[in-house]
Amino acid sequence: MSEDRVKEGWDPKIAAIVCNWCTYAGADLAGISRIQYPPNVRIIRVPCTGRINPFYIVRALQEGADGVLVSGCHPGECHYITGNLSARRKFAMLKIFLDYLGLEADRTTFTWCSASEGERFAKVVSGVTERVRQLGPAKKLVKSL
Repeated sequence: MSEDRVKEGWDPKIAAIVCNWCTYAGADLAGISRIQYPPNVRIIRVPCTGRINPFYIVRALQEGADGVLVSGCHPGECHYITGNLSARRKFAMLKIFLDYLGLEADRTTFTWCSASEGERFAKVVSGVTERVRQLGPAKKLVKSL
């Protein structure tokens, strides 16, 4: 990333698509516990990560998100039995598709975070934000006005 972008104070826009039962509760715990994490993350709560259509992630990137985080329940802890395992398979295929399109791998992240891991959620968000900041603003897939 060029130095002029750093001087401008550019901050990446991160869309976080999270599971209602685990990661969203973990994000809530981070907020209640006053654990600091970057404010440029917009959380989208879904019932289960297994129900996420992979093209929602592509759409977020098209609409101006510089990075996308998908986070759900740990394996074996899904409220919908195997929803998180389904999400992991979909995300693995999506990563291959995005690589084919030439999109940087660090723009999309899939992780697990339970309701009791508020501090871990804050660390994950900070890490994702920093990796995307190093990549700079998204240019591929973004719709021009």
